[in-house]
Order: sequence, then C-alpha cells, then structure tokens
Amino acid sequence: MVTDSGLAGGSAQAEHAALQALAAGAPAIQLRDKVRSTAELLPVARRLARACREHGALFFVNDRVDLALVAGAHGVHVGPEDLPVAAVRSMVPPDFLVGYSTDEPAVALQAREAGASYIGCGTLWTTTTKSDAGAAIGPDGLARVAKAVAPLPVVGIGGVRADRIEQLGGTGCAGVAVVGAVMGAHDPHTATRTLLKALETHL
Repeated sequence: MVTDSGLAGGSAQAEHAALQALAAGAPAIQLRDKVRSTAELLPVARRLARACREHGALFFVNDRVDLALVAGAHGVHVGPEDLPVAAVRSMVPPDFLVGYSTDEPAVALQAREAGASYIGCGTLWTTTTKSDAGAAIGPDGLARVAKAVAPLPVVGIGGVRADRIEQLGGTGCAGVAVVGAVMGAHDPHTATRTLLKALETHL
C-alpha cells in the first residue's frame, strides 16, 4: 500500500490508513509524499517503520534514500528522475531493498543488472493518482515486463482495484501496489482485506 495524503484527506488520515492496512495484513507500506520536507516526514517514517516491524511487514520510502536509511526502512523506491539504481545500491547495505519504476522491458532489464530488488510496473489502468504516470499498459504490458526480468519480482501499480485483480492472473507479477483503493476508502481495513482476498484467489 502506497500512502497519499491528498486521497486520504490529510497527512494524519494517510498515516491512519496505513496503520489500518497493516492491521488488515498488508505485507508492505510505502511512504510517498511529494509535498512535505524530509524533516517533516522523518517522524512519520519512523512511526511507520516501527509499525511495519511490529506487523512483520516491509517498509519503503519513495524517492528519498536519506530518509529511508535514517528512518530504518527496509528499502527505497526510485524512478527515472531519481538517483540511478546503481548509485543507490552503492549507498545502502547489501540487504537493503531497492525498487525501480518502469513499464519498459529493456529498462527493467537494465535496472535488474544495476541491482534493483524488484520492479514497480505501471500504469496498469488509467489513474488520477499520478499525473505523469503515462499511458495505461494493461495486464499484457505487465506480463511483458515480468517475462523480461524473471525471476526478479514485478509489482503492478496504477488503477488497481479488487475487481480488476482477476485480470492479472497469468501475468507473472509478484503482487500489486495500491494507492486509491485503500487511501480513498471509507474503511481502509476492509478495503485491504478485500484486496488481499482477491490476490490470494487470483495470483
């Protein structure tokens, strides 16, 4: 689950939704905040890192390697405009997880060779969460990336809802990342349980 203060209705609500998702069994939380400063996010990141450990889940920080390291995160997720994977890998411990965003098989291969731990692939379906996400690639696009970098895990993102997860069966993806389906939900706990049930059934 990826946090989004705008969808949740505020930073406190986004943190609450993340905690509800953890309580429901979410295996990983990513803190993504393009607005607040690193100093403002540090206490949030530390609280989420602690909560993730208590629930046996992974905690990632989006973009900010320094924040991820200081907060005690399990990993960081970067994209084409952030530090290159190889540069990040040179800065972090060997067991630190480094994710990379791309929907292109050739770029995903380069990221794997540079030391990426997994690929975040999307946008699967049209979404309003990320304005620069590009055209939707659908399940077929996800399958192409997963095949190119196998056995490296590939996580699908972008417009993921419980009723769409069935379409991802057979793509070879390791899982999904969700934003709006939980951050925008009236009941994040129930929304997470519904997503996890769909994943268990179809992936």
